[in-house]
Amino acid sequence: MKVLIAIILAAALGYFLGSINFSIIIVQIVRGKDIRTMGSKNAGLTNTYRCCGPACAGLTLLGDVCKGVLAVALARMIAGFMKVGLVPDNDVHYIGYVAAFFAIIGHIFPVYYGFKGGKGVLVGAASFLALDFRVFIALIAIFIVILAISKYVSLSSILASAYGPLAVFMMSLIVNGTSFPRSLLYLILSLPMSAVIIWKHRSNIERLLNNTESKFSFSSRSAD
Repeated sequence: MKVLIAIILAAALGYFLGSINFSIIIVQIVRGKDIRTMGSKNAGLTNTYRCCGPACAGLTLLGDVCKGVLAVALARMIAGFMKVGLVPDNDVHYIGYVAAFFAIIGHIFPVYYGFKGGKGVLVGAASFLALDFRVFIALIAIFIVILAISKYVSLSSILASAYGPLAVFMMSLIVNGTSFPRSLLYLILSLPMSAVIIWKHRSNIERLLNNTESKFSFSSRSAD
């Protein structure tokens, strides 16, 4: 029963923190506009940068990173306090994946903003700062390399997200020396995180296949 309560608390914590969309908040404060009516209409970092410039994008980046890290850290702290970790060492690592997944869901379907948010890439990546920073580094490295080659943010996000579960498994089993069953559990828990982010990019995938996807440029277009 305590495990179920801890999972429910982690899910709720992740969802309500994830629902705080800093792209919407920052653009509303700075520009007095709704980012969901601008550019690609996506309440995420890339659209914020393209429409409102690096200052708004930087604040959005900071906010979304913090909420991803906070969701995982608080969920693990609560689970540790409740002593519902995996035996024999009360490992509460698994509960972090629950919080991270629901933080992504909250970002995509925010309760505070009519369930219309972003695509969850940044908050998903940021959660790995608390789950395993080496996985975070690996995913960011893949993102940067693909972006440098292709100039497509969407393709970089999709491929980094797809690699996420494998990175989780390899880092846990090979680098951390965690047992195979526990490493497999972490892989399984990370699969929904990857899947929902890729699913949110289905329109981007269609445009990539049709060669109509917009390429990223560091010269933002300010929407005055």
